[in-house]
Amino acid sequence: MRVLQIQGLRAFAAIVVTLFHARLVPGGFIGVDIFYVISGYLITGLILREIDATGHLNLNAFYQRRIKRLLPTSVFVLFATALVGWFVLPVITRDSLGRDLFAASAYISNYLFAWWQNDYQNLDATPSPFIHYWSLAVEEQFYLVWPLFILLLARSGKKIVFIGITLITGLSLLLSIYQTQTSPIWAFYSLPTRAWELGIGALLLFIPNKVFGNKFLPWIGFIGIVISSLYFDEKTAFPGVNAVLPVFATALLIATIAIWPPIFNDLSNNRISQWLGKISYPLYLWHWPALVLPSSALGRPLRIRERIACIVLTVILAHFTNKFIEEPLRHKKIAPKKIYMVALATTLVSLIMGVLIATSATSIISTKGATSYTFDLEKVMAKPTVYGDGCHVNYGETKSGYCTYGKKASPTTIVLYGDSHAAQWFPALQTLASERGFTLISLTKSACPSVDSPRPDQGAFKNVHCEKWRENSIARIQEIQPAAVIVSSFQYFTPPHGYPNRAKWWSDGQQKLLHDLKGASDKLIYLSDTPHPIRDIPSCLASRNSDTCDSTEKSPVNIVQGFSIIDPTDWLCSRFCPAIIDGIVAYRDASHISVDMARHLSRELEQALIRAGLFT
Repeated sequence: MRVLQIQGLRAFAAIVVTLFHARLVPGGFIGVDIFYVISGYLITGLILREIDATGHLNLNAFYQRRIKRLLPTSVFVLFATALVGWFVLPVITRDSLGRDLFAASAYISNYLFAWWQNDYQNLDATPSPFIHYWSLAVEEQFYLVWPLFILLLARSGKKIVFIGITLITGLSLLLSIYQTQTSPIWAFYSLPTRAWELGIGALLLFIPNKVFGNKFLPWIGFIGIVISSLYFDEKTAFPGVNAVLPVFATALLIATIAIWPPIFNDLSNNRISQWLGKISYPLYLWHWPALVLPSSALGRPLRIRERIACIVLTVILAHFTNKFIEEPLRHKKIAPKKIYMVALATTLVSLIMGVLIATSATSIISTKGATSYTFDLEKVMAKPTVYGDGCHVNYGETKSGYCTYGKKASPTTIVLYGDSHAAQWFPALQTLASERGFTLISLTKSACPSVDSPRPDQGAFKNVHCEKWRENSIARIQEIQPAAVIVSSFQYFTPPHGYPNRAKWWSDGQQKLLHDLKGASDKLIYLSDTPHPIRDIPSCLASRNSDTCDSTEKSPVNIVQGFSIIDPTDWLCSRFCPAIIDGIVAYRDASHISVDMARHLSRELEQALIRAGLFT
């Protein structure tokens, strides 16, 4: 009876994660947390029952069952994804494709993805088709250490097992709350910050059923899951405190299965839900590559009908994978030694395959279409030197360094102030500083515009760090009293809830910036935002007709009075905004102009600064 309802919960978890990645349910990523609670409950129950029945735990048999349950399906999807990705993705992505395949094959992809700064809630234009393997790595690491932990505690009795699980769960939750604020990406991916979710499932085994006798408790669990799915989104700090709602809601639903209202049983126990629960594991593994590979190959986000078609494809692939791979191998009797040998062999093949795919990458790209052009991708994607010398500060940092360039003894100082869309102009200003003999001070920070408009926390970005960095930068500018302050900001950030409209949010921030800079300099110059690419330009040029890549949109110039305004739109656009200008790839990604383009535009910028009265 319990298996049926839990199978229904599995079905819901797999579907809601799929809908999240199809951009149809904003908080669907909580499906992973549902899986974790279920896993903690089932696996711990299996371990404790065996210990109670036999007095010990057959670790060999336990690990063999886990390998047979998880490995065949995961390796099959891994190989298929790598093969399709090798054919359909741009050649420039093969380095990351092979690297991510290697990570997923090594069972430590969660830590490697965290190290490489892949934000699962905020994936970029060409995300890894293997990113979702992070959650599988967490479970595999849990399965490796958990039975040893339980077995060690069980020697001292069941009470000690309960105390040990409670202690680990509590410490893990505290670490998750702390690290979600300090290192959100590591908190999202790490076993130590996710173990409490599995621990909550395990603790259900020690709580008497009578504690969960209230008939309203299943409804509370259901409401908690619905709220999490519909009201959480990619801006929600997660896991930490916010993960408590879906985790405890899932635990309530599991604990109260015996008193579920009829409608819950009807929803979970029907043939469709049971079928989806049965195929939930391959469904989870297939859904992400089925959504991301077509999008990456097309070089654009999928339209709604395309996303729905990909979901249908996911279900079909999951059904046949379950029928012909998962179930047959799961129940097939295989010699223990052979299980370990096959596991080792497939792991080695996967690792080698990752290395081979990575080595097939090339950085030399020849464009197709009307514009015939060859470029070095590594050079195009290079970032300004302020990134390499630590003067473009990152998430968590609140103060810029010395960051002084040009002629350092010059009586004329110019400050560049803003986010990465200010830093993209550093190569041009550095050229002018060398030629005209002024001191250039660069004060820039990732995702932190000079425009003082509050932003909601998202992933590693914390608005409090941004505000402190602005405060420190403004104080430094006021102390320097430069000849000019050149500010620039990316203007497509999402405003927080509560503002009547986006325009007011942005103009209020500009007014505050203007007020804070008052008296710092006679020349306050606002360099308005560059055109906004709708594709990753280098990736687009590497994979399709170059004319298709000439789709960058002009950015509106909405700047309050009080600044001298420089609009670079005409430097980068005519009737349209081309990807290649005067033989130079204009953008290094889906947002910033390339270093070579910035240098190429130094003459236009110089003339604009002369018109603003800065130079003669």
